Amino acid sequence: MTAFASSHPVTPLIAFDAQLIRKLNQLGPRYTSYPTADRFTDAFDYGDYLQTVANTRSRGTMQPLSLYLHIPFCDTVCYYCGCNKIVTKDRSKAATYLGYLKREIEMQGKLFSGMTQIEQLHFGGGTPTYLSDEQMAGLMAHLRHWFRFAPDNIGEYSIEVDPRTVTPQRVHILRALGFNRISLGVQDFNPEVQKAVNRIQPEEQTMAVINAAREARYRSISIDLIYGLPKQSLITMAETLDKVIAADPDRIAIYNYAHMPHLFKPQRRINEQELPGSDAKLEMMFLCIRRLTEAGYVYIGMDHFAKPEDDLAVAQRQGRLHRNFQGYSTHSNADLVSCGVSAISAVGDTYSQNVKTLDAYYESIDKNELPIARGIKLKMDDALRRTVIQRLMCNFELPIEAIEVAYPITFASYFALELEKLQVLAGDGLLTIDAERLVVTLKGRLLIRNICMVFDHYLKDRPAMESQPLRYSKTI
Repeated sequence: MTAFASSHPVTPLIAFDAQLIRKLNQLGPRYTSYPTADRFTDAFDYGDYLQTVANTRSRGTMQPLSLYLHIPFCDTVCYYCGCNKIVTKDRSKAATYLGYLKREIEMQGKLFSGMTQIEQLHFGGGTPTYLSDEQMAGLMAHLRHWFRFAPDNIGEYSIEVDPRTVTPQRVHILRALGFNRISLGVQDFNPEVQKAVNRIQPEEQTMAVINAAREARYRSISIDLIYGLPKQSLITMAETLDKVIAADPDRIAIYNYAHMPHLFKPQRRINEQELPGSDAKLEMMFLCIRRLTEAGYVYIGMDHFAKPEDDLAVAQRQGRLHRNFQGYSTHSNADLVSCGVSAISAVGDTYSQNVKTLDAYYESIDKNELPIARGIKLKMDDALRRTVIQRLMCNFELPIEAIEVAYPITFASYFALELEKLQVLAGDGLLTIDAERLVVTLKGRLLIRNICMVFDHYLKDRPAMESQPLRYSKTI
């Protein structure tokens, strides 16, 4: 077992136990929500969502709001991608979509009128920068017409950027439109790896975007990487990490490539013979953790690292970290309203997901209805378990008294079966348990999904995860 720490005094250690990871690695949810999206049903519809918003309004309390917009279009296909996307060079399709998206935004804006202000905005995709400067400016103006936004120094307004689609000048334009956080898809700097996944992206192009973002005074610059791609090796990964660390972004996300061609058609174009084996992937993960912690980054959780002074790291230290469909967030008390195809909202005690195809999306909006296809209303047990999983995912510990104060339960009796299962994981050294709290150990942090799965009531029907083995990725 190897432990990592940076030279920065607030950076927590991470312990890497390869043998234990091999033993416990299994299929499991990422817990961007609980219950997970595969538990949503079409029994929850547009009317249920309207009732939820009405209930929120009746409480009369002002709450910050988080807004997500899904832009599904891409100019080219990246073979590894598992996002809901539409690959086309026909720009008129985006213009049509934008018109309908604005109508959905207007519907949501009317529902939440006077109730709150936007403190968090995220554009995801697809490729949000598929839109032209004019289209983006019009969309932002439309958002500001229907929603009240917090000032720039308070709000977090982020956009995912494909460096191949923006110039340094455009980075400045996006900042002027109100974005103050920028996330760059890099994946890997090696030309052979890029060719294998059909994403040719010269290093100079990426660095020009990063430099422009600094000149434009973005509050945060984030880089996304993937390990486990075809033709990757420890050597190529080390070279990419050298370049990323030298670029000095505020946040870094390093995702494990999950090869699931049965779910994602573009992945069928990947040569499986060129994929690194499971041991090689573990060594890559080991290398990433070691290099980033040595460089001073804090391990936030799952796949995410941040500088100690970054808002994510500060929120984690202060116990304010939250997790939603965009990953880790500092806005734990904000309802999430999402617009666009397949987008998922989290309002009150409900989740709701939009339809996944353009035709169905347009049809709903033409009927002046929000395009909600399915969702779920949380029972007390769901809300309780969501709180438990959120705290473990974000803070790596669970104060038992706080749970008993928030919910009408006695923890030891309510979770008696779960505690028995946790004792097994405690025997493996993943956590410690006493009457006051559960604390995830340094080597348990990398296996946090395994720990959270113990509290997942919906997995009890398939304890070995064998009945639906293709739905989830491996926990590591």
